[in-house]
Amino acid sequence: MLSGRARHWMLPLAAVLLVAATNDKKPDPATETEHVVAPGETLGGIANRANVPLVAIAEANGLAEPYVVKLGQKLIIPRQRVHVVKGGDTGFAIGFQYGVPFDLIAQANGIKPDATLKVGKRLIIPAVISNPKPIEIKEPAFRRPHDGAVLLGWRRRADGGGHEGLDFRVKDGDMVRAAASGTVIFAGKAPERFGNLVVIDHGNGWHTAYGHLEKVTVKKGETIRAGERIGLGGHSGEATGPELHFEIRQNGQPIDPAPRLGLKEGG
Repeated sequence: MLSGRARHWMLPLAAVLLVAATNDKKPDPATETEHVVAPGETLGGIANRANVPLVAIAEANGLAEPYVVKLGQKLIIPRQRVHVVKGGDTGFAIGFQYGVPFDLIAQANGIKPDATLKVGKRLIIPAVISNPKPIEIKEPAFRRPHDGAVLLGWRRRADGGGHEGLDFRVKDGDMVRAAASGTVIFAGKAPERFGNLVVIDHGNGWHTAYGHLEKVTVKKGETIRAGERIGLGGHSGEATGPELHFEIRQNGQPIDPAPRLGLKEGG
């Protein structure tokens, strides 16, 4: 039978052993955000146990096919967000909302970038961790991306449709400038009607988009300062003539750019 003094010391010891046992537990594959490759593991097996698409883990860690991993290698496990497709959703709008190019979203979900999106479909939104962090600005001071007249202003309907930006008149080859400093997260041909497109992340949920460009002159991941050239004006995509489609979004929600550019509301 233990003495009172012995029982007094056993309680703290039990607590220490309990903590030690807890600390020795292996990370839960379903919740871990970092994984150290163990003997015999493959990226496919790790992805299956983590319930995260293989391509998402590969993208987050800069891995190329055939996706070979090494013993002891630390892998970032990007936990996914999920978007449920609503009526009127497009790939471009979904990608813009989450700040992830839609071609990556399509790849993570095993669909084509131009696939028809069915209402109610659940889309995994991959975390693009490998990109540089954007310049952090609490609220960017936006400037005009072009000095041309406004062809079409902001039109927002109650059902969420309408025209979610401003269209500026441009000439083919005109310089299009970044409206604020940030990091390029998309630069190329959009799968939607906007043709050659640039999207810039300004930090803290702020994004701008520049569509219908003749040519994109920046690359994904590049840091851009306000006023720097990001492309040349044109009429790519479904533009009927030379124009620049410009949008501002905060946390995925479209905002009328006109007041922030010193223009009359609605353009």
